[in-house]
Amino acid sequence: MTDTGRGTGPDFIEALARGLDVLRSFRPGQPSMTLSDIASETGLARPTVRRILLTLEALGYARSEGRGFALTPRVLELGMAYVNSLNLWEVARPHMEELVATTGESTSMAQLDGCDIVYVARVAVPKIVTLAVSIGTRFPAPATSMGKVLLAAKEPRVVPDILAEHSRSGIVARYRPTLDSFMTALQEVRARGWALADQDLAPGIRSVATGVRDGNGQVIAAINVTVHAAETSVETLVEKHLPHLLRTAADISADYARLAAVPTTTVAVPASTTTA
Repeated sequence: MTDTGRGTGPDFIEALARGLDVLRSFRPGQPSMTLSDIASETGLARPTVRRILLTLEALGYARSEGRGFALTPRVLELGMAYVNSLNLWEVARPHMEELVATTGESTSMAQLDGCDIVYVARVAVPKIVTLAVSIGTRFPAPATSMGKVLLAAKEPRVVPDILAEHSRSGIVARYRPTLDSFMTALQEVRARGWALADQDLAPGIRSVATGVRDGNGQVIAAINVTVHAAETSVETLVEKHLPHLLRTAADISADYARLAAVPTTTVAVPASTTTA
């Protein structure tokens, strides 16, 4: 539903906020939605929803589909603009591909958005898993190994407020700890530098994750190795795959820090002169 109290300043553009509400109303498993569906989801009037959808269609971000509307792949440009602005995928890709070649398992990278993680990079191997994952997929952070790493990197005093936010993932995780027990778990993650999720999100999904850091040592993302629980034990995941993951994260962090340290200069071009 639309947050009617979200914008109070004179520079707040309500029309833009409503357009984003419409984009966010499309959920996994709902590729096509009717005007009524979207109006109900966003709390906006049907005529408003219709104008927004027709605008998105004219811009190439949506298309008419029978009685409803669907998003087009062009919407991915909005998310990839953020990913590409970090240069993180460009730096991480060769290391992630090498990690997959070494372990034979999928690897992903995610960042924290509220109380969810959002996938920003992925190199996958073809395996049947409980939940499909792609760039932009959201999961509740506490139930994922990457989420635990990212939350452990936060100041402990702000974690309760983050966890109190509403998840927009649409997933009900199996792991729903009390605040006290989860804060204790985060202490352990901070101490050892990595986190494990053993079917916390959904049956059959087991993963281990660690942080990717910038040149100041701040965690800017998390990277994981994901396995099928029926094929790979916790012991194998931690003893065999974790060392490769830690090395990969360190290599990505080092490359990212080097890239960020490269000075960018603007060369002044003197104005051309003419002789009489």
